[in-house]
Amino acid sequence: MSENQLDKKSQAWSALFSEPMSDLVQRYTASVGFDQRLWRADIDGSLAHAEMLAARGIIGTEDFRAIERGMAQIREEIESGRFQWKLELEDVHLNIEARLTQLVGDAGKRLHTGRSRNDQVATDMRLWLRGEIDLIGALLIELQKALLALAEQNVDVILPGFTHLQVAQPVSFGHHMLAYVEMFARDGQRMGEVRQRVNCLPLGAAALAGTSYPLDRERVARTLGMVDAQGRACVCQNSLDAVSDRDFAIEFAAAAALAMVHISRLSEELVLWMSQSFGFIEIADRFCTGSSIMPQKKNPDVPELARGKAGRVAGHLMGLMMLMKGQPLAYNKDNQEDKEPVFDTVDTLKDTLRIFAEMIGGITIKPEAMERAALRGYATATDLADYLVKKGLPFRDAHETVARAVKAAIGQQADLAELPLQTLQAFNPRIEADVLDALTLRGSLDARKVLGGTAPEQVRAQIARHRARLG
Repeated sequence: MSENQLDKKSQAWSALFSEPMSDLVQRYTASVGFDQRLWRADIDGSLAHAEMLAARGIIGTEDFRAIERGMAQIREEIESGRFQWKLELEDVHLNIEARLTQLVGDAGKRLHTGRSRNDQVATDMRLWLRGEIDLIGALLIELQKALLALAEQNVDVILPGFTHLQVAQPVSFGHHMLAYVEMFARDGQRMGEVRQRVNCLPLGAAALAGTSYPLDRERVARTLGMVDAQGRACVCQNSLDAVSDRDFAIEFAAAAALAMVHISRLSEELVLWMSQSFGFIEIADRFCTGSSIMPQKKNPDVPELARGKAGRVAGHLMGLMMLMKGQPLAYNKDNQEDKEPVFDTVDTLKDTLRIFAEMIGGITIKPEAMERAALRGYATATDLADYLVKKGLPFRDAHETVARAVKAAIGQQADLAELPLQTLQAFNPRIEADVLDALTLRGSLDARKVLGGTAPEQVRAQIARHRARLG
């Protein structure tokens, strides 16, 4: 195929057709508008393939050197913005190959020996996604560090813990933040596990059946760093599966959607806590907006928008699953539709993690408001029940006794700790003067020293554990 043929509207892929593709179909089927971002992966994969072809004697050394020179120039052109992307060449792969052929002639035409765009695009997607997963992992660590810093500053701050959005028991604000550290730590682990399965080489599967050329696929895998924890080359073992598998994209989307669910849960709490009804925190002005009509408003736009974007990412996961569910083996054009949802998922997750790490550092805590809310909700009722159990009363009886005490406190508009000792003793004679220690918010907090509990000493131990883990 000549250089001129590659530039014609009759397309680069075949001389079989008797008429050119219509402009409408060309626009409908082209992916170069969005898959340009794969260019680095495409060049890296092509160079590794070419090096192997030369090592196996399938192409000459001079051809390989020419391909290297041409790819270096293409890399520089793309980085400088001088590269001309052409819609009629459909995608990133044909655009780069056409330019390479312009630059180095027949050597560029030999690059595609032993491969197809089917295994090429699957390789590019895996290489690109591997790098993005690494960036996401780093951002997850930064967010965890921001949450750890906020937790460490507020270990002794008492927050009302909620179940059913009703005041339940007092907890350390630091302990509450560590719950999100745990979530994002799991997200990081999941991303690492997905990365292992992403990092496997399809190249060499060709269109669907493998190739008759004596390729060294393991050499290419090692060149591209597609190896397991023991340094062994990871190569897709079935050519049909290699070109048609998009499990890795779905797995990534699932891990990303779950990370965004955790972001959304945190967002919901930040929105509630910043409202006048709670008044627990202030989010820095740079992460908020005002109202066009109500001058008093300060809206938590960042967490609200993140909460909405979580639905967007979950939608991409569903879209990818529906994309694959009806496809027979092997490659189908449907698979072109995997890129935009994966690209948008990556962009959305990275942007959200980055802005949340910054926003968490700009949160101001209002301890007095939190403590007042905890006192309003009879948060130490369980502590009174535990106190009675330790005095020998069965828990179910203790539960009933405390429920009656709370009812009396509600009637007097008082906290349990504010009821006179004589009033409390009327509910059960086992209650003595030492009960007051159990009924304070601080006493309740300090008593929960079990591993994973909310006692400040336990919270500090968990912070130290996370810091050692994160480095």
